[in-house]
Amino acid sequence: MGLVKAICISEKKGTQKTFVKEANFIKNHGIENDAHAGDWHRQVSFLASEVILAFNARGAEVRDGAFGENLIIEGLDLASLPLGSRLKCQDVEFELTQIGKDCQVRCQIYHKMGDCIMPTNGVFARVIKGGKIRVGAEIRCESSK
Repeated sequence: MGLVKAICISEKKGTQKTFVKEANFIKNHGIENDAHAGDWHRQVSFLASEVILAFNARGAEVRDGAFGENLIIEGLDLASLPLGSRLKCQDVEFELTQIGKDCQVRCQIYHKMGDCIMPTNGVFARVIKGGKIRVGAEIRCESSK
């Protein structure tokens, strides 16, 4: 079981996301008012807080949402879960659809650090069942394929 440490959204793609205490997750769409929401396989993005902390320990100094992630989760090794795994947080259910992503344009973080954690640790999902999630909520893997 894990814990939601941060929820982040943005109005435009290609920008860092900003922290919100609560968000509405819409079935087959993503987070209400987030630029990455839509009818596709990467409606919501996740990063493990432990990965971000380790990256910051190397001198990155990144804030929540700096990688464009929507949910920062503590206590779950997200990148090790198989595709198709189901996560549940409060009433919201997710299906993992992609692990990692190619960074087409090198961001400021990459230029500073010579590395980025999204290609290996970013996890993406579709919203299977909608609802609200608040920071501090528990999240768990319901099933894995």
